[in-house]
Amino acid sequence: MTPRPPSKPPAPHRVVALLQPPQSTFTLACAAEVFGDHGPVIPARYTFEVCTERPGPVPTQAGYDLLVTAGLDALERADTVLVPGWRQASGTEVPPAVVEAVRRAHRRGARVVGLSSGAFVLAAAGLLDGRRATTHWSRAAELAAWFPRVRVDPAVLYVDHGDVATSAGSAAGVDLCLHLVSADQGAAYAMRIARRMVMPPHREGCQQQHAELPTSGPVADSLAPLLEWLAGRLDQPVSVAEMAVRSQVSARTLTRRFTEQLGISPGRWLLDRRIAATRALLEETDLPVETIAHRVGLSSAVNLRRRFHEALRTTPAAYRRAFRVDKAG
Repeated sequence: MTPRPPSKPPAPHRVVALLQPPQSTFTLACAAEVFGDHGPVIPARYTFEVCTERPGPVPTQAGYDLLVTAGLDALERADTVLVPGWRQASGTEVPPAVVEAVRRAHRRGARVVGLSSGAFVLAAAGLLDGRRATTHWSRAAELAAWFPRVRVDPAVLYVDHGDVATSAGSAAGVDLCLHLVSADQGAAYAMRIARRMVMPPHREGCQQQHAELPTSGPVADSLAPLLEWLAGRLDQPVSVAEMAVRSQVSARTLTRRFTEQLGISPGRWLLDRRIAATRALLEETDLPVETIAHRVGLSSAVNLRRRFHEALRTTPAAYRRAFRVDKAG
């Protein structure tokens, strides 16, 4: 019997960022850090390049120029078109050539992503008509006024429709990019990138963009030390009362801080982390569900299956099979 030759690894997913002057360097860097080269530690599954309407020097908000050699034709080769911000003055229309290039890429089947004010470009191309979308909270009213057919949600971190996605400003762009990597390559691969970037645990899109600062009194302490402590103890049952003792506050105060800073309750945050860890173990190991349940602190296979189905509308076994079929294909 002739052995079957090993299958070729799939071609890297091409991400092309569409730059426009004055370009936001932070938003661009967020995308480049997620989709760019991470060295030999993490196998490359993406290529990242940039283009612009008029190749040449592209001014940035940081006071220096970026030399971009590729034009809009680069979008014709993209699997994902990414717009890292749109910083034009109020009332400025998106150039017709840019609008048509984005529409053409979308019609061809490319995913189109707007980070922060990049949502304005997607809206101008008609890709958000009748759909829920978000942008930086400070420009949400402007987006809604310019494009009344878009259902603007100024509260969430990001919205993903599969073929198009939008995010809030600044670090929410990283959250959306990591979410897309998780959808493309699995939770384990996304977690590798997050660790490489020294990022905190991934935030879900439904979390709120920002919290209003109190009118008086000190700003609430950061939850970062507690979140790091919890992430290292996913295999252990931890109650809200125990979290409060660790943070040296009352359970009510801790719950309020979670709501203000993360937009969700302590229990929901912890469950989200347990589900993410479950996905990674299903993707990367052959461990039985009972063993995984104990490793992620969900106590039993029955409890894990119930929680997993509530979160993802599928079973652990079906998720594992589907993920491996997708990767093999």
